[in-house]
Amino acid sequence: MTALPLSVSPASPLSPEASPAERELLRIVIVGHVDHGKSTLVGRILHETGALPDGKLEMIKAVSARRGMPFEWSFLLDALQTERDQGITVDTTQIRFKTDQRDYLLIDAPGHVEFLRNMITGAAQADAAVLLIDAAEGVREQTRRHAFLLHLLGLRQVIVAVNKMDRVDYDRAVFAKIEADVASYLDGFGLHPTFVVPLSARDGGFVKERAEGADWYSGPTILGALDKLTAPPGLGDLPLRFPVQAVYKFDERRIIAGRIESGRLSVGDELTFEPSGATARIRSLEAWPGPAPLSAGAGQSIGLTLDKDIFVARGDVAAHGKLRPRAARRLTARVFWLADAELKIGTPVTVRLATNSATGVVRSVASAVDPANLTTEGIAALGRNHVGEVDIALHRPLAADAYSINPILGRIVIEVDRKIAGGGIVLSAASEDKSPAPRGEVVAVDSAVRPADRVARYRHGGAVLWLTGLPAAGKSTVARATEKRLFDLGGAPLFLDGDTLRTGLNGDLGFSPEERSENIRRVAEMATFLAKNGHIAIVALVSPARADRERARQIAGAYFHEVHIRAPLEVCEARDPKGHYARARKGEMANFTGISAPYEEPEQPEVVLDTTSDLTLCVSVLETYLSGAGVLSPADDDAGI
Repeated sequence: MTALPLSVSPASPLSPEASPAERELLRIVIVGHVDHGKSTLVGRILHETGALPDGKLEMIKAVSARRGMPFEWSFLLDALQTERDQGITVDTTQIRFKTDQRDYLLIDAPGHVEFLRNMITGAAQADAAVLLIDAAEGVREQTRRHAFLLHLLGLRQVIVAVNKMDRVDYDRAVFAKIEADVASYLDGFGLHPTFVVPLSARDGGFVKERAEGADWYSGPTILGALDKLTAPPGLGDLPLRFPVQAVYKFDERRIIAGRIESGRLSVGDELTFEPSGATARIRSLEAWPGPAPLSAGAGQSIGLTLDKDIFVARGDVAAHGKLRPRAARRLTARVFWLADAELKIGTPVTVRLATNSATGVVRSVASAVDPANLTTEGIAALGRNHVGEVDIALHRPLAADAYSINPILGRIVIEVDRKIAGGGIVLSAASEDKSPAPRGEVVAVDSAVRPADRVARYRHGGAVLWLTGLPAAGKSTVARATEKRLFDLGGAPLFLDGDTLRTGLNGDLGFSPEERSENIRRVAEMATFLAKNGHIAIVALVSPARADRERARQIAGAYFHEVHIRAPLEVCEARDPKGHYARARKGEMANFTGISAPYEEPEQPEVVLDTTSDLTLCVSVLETYLSGAGVLSPADDDAGI
C-alpha cells in the first residue's frame, strides 16, 4: 500500500519531541458516523493550530490536482491507498498538535461499522472524546454505538460537535433538536456532554474562529472547548510504578533494570516489590551512558541496586509504601474480545500485565454487549468484537491497579493458546489466598436440605430485598425493623448492611464508580446465595447507579425485589446521623452521593417507601408486598408467617 506523503521531521510540531515534557498533555479521540467529517475536522485543526510542516498543505493540494481530485482536508490523514479508493478511514491515526494552553495527542478513529475494533483501540487510549454529528443527518445508529462505547470505556468528558452547520444555514432549531436528542441518549447511561458546539469543519467555522450567521451561539469553539477540558495527572504525579524488566549481575552488583512508568524514585527510597511484598532501600541508581543520577522520573529507563539481598525477578513492580499496587489473584476487567472462540466461564487464559503474566480461569462474564447493534448478549459468554465485564481468577498473583487509580497497571492483554485474544481495563483487583482450581475440577454441591423443607420450617421462600436510596434516607432503619418483624414471626431473615460489609468482605474497595460496582456485585452474589438457601436477605445499600442495581437483579434473578427508600435530600441532610453530609458540604468527602455524586432513582421498583411516614407503616407495607409476591406463605395460625 502506498502512503500519502505526510512525513514528520524531528523539528515538526507533529513529532513527540516537539512538546516539552513539562507541558500538559490531553489525549483526544474523535468518533462519529462514517462521512460525518471526522478526518476533515482533524485536518482543519492541524491547519488552524500550525501543526503542519511548511509547504505540506500546498503539497497535498498539488497531489490532489495531479490525480484530478478536489482537495479535501481529510487527505491529510487518509494515509492508506485503500482509504482514498474507498473514501473511508479504516485505521486510527495519532497526531500531535498544541494550543497556547497545552499539548494534544489527537486520535482519529474510524466510523465504519466494520472497523469498530479500531475505534475501540483508539478510544481506550483517550482522556476525552469529540463525538461528531452531521447537522443534516442528525443522530444516527452508528452515532449511538460510538457514544455507548465511549461510556463502556469509561470516558466522562465528551464534546458533541454538530458538523456541516453551513449546509443548514446555521439553523438554530436544527442545532437545538440534535443537542436535545444526543443529550437525552447520553443521559440514559449517565454520560453528559461537556459542550455541544455548532461546526463547519470544511470552512473552519467554530474550529478556531467563530462563524457568521450563528450569533445565537455563545459557547466556545472546538479548540476553545478542548482547552476547557480537564487533563489527567501527569505520569510523574502518579504513584511510583517500576516494572522490572531484567536483573543483571555486574562485578559485585545486582542491577535491577526497568522503565519508570509513573512517579519518581531517588537514592535512599524504600521500595516494596509486588507481588512478593519484599522491601529494601535504593543504594544507587545506574544509567547508561553517563554518570549515575540521584533521582529519576516517569519515562526514564534506569537500573538500581538495593541495600540488601532480596529476591527480585522480571515482572515484579517496585512502589512506595502504602501506595503500592495490589498483589491480585482476582481481576475484574472490562474486556474487548477479539478471538473467534467465545470467552466464557471456565475458559483458561493467560493475563499479561506490564512485564509480568499469569495463567488463570474465567469465573464470570457479565454485561456482555455487541457493539455492532448494542444488544445485550446475556452473561454467558463474550463473542467476537463484544465488550463485557469479566472476572478472572489467577493461579498466581500479579501486581495490578484499577485503571481509575493508575492506568499503567490498569491495562491487560488476554491470551488464549498463546495468541492475543482480547484486552481491557482493570475495574478492580482483589487479593485472595486461594488459587483457582483447574478447569473441570469445580463442581457445585447442593445442600442436603430441600427448598420445600426450608419453606415448611420458615413459612417463606428465599428473597433478596434490595433497599436503595440516598444516604440517611432510612434504609438501615427499615431493614433492621423488617428483619426483626420477620424473625419474630418465625422466619429466617438476614440483614446485610453496606457499611458493615465494607469493614470486612469489601474492606479492600473504595468509592470510585468501578469499586462501587464491584461492591454491589459481591453483595448481590452473597444475597442470592442466601436466598437460594431459603433466607430473606435484606440488603441496605445506597447503590446509586441504575446499571449496578440492574446487574444485581440479573445475578439474583427472580429472587430480586427492588425497594426504593425515598426521602427528600433536605430531610436526609437534616438527619445526617454519621455527619457525612456536613463533611461533604465542606469538601472533606469526595464522591458523596447526593452532594458531589449523582443518585439515579429507580424507574420501576417493586416497592416505594416514603420514610417521612411512620416506620411501622413501612414495615407493614413490605410485609404485605412479600405476601402478595408469594414469598410469605399463608399462616396456619397467628403465631407463624
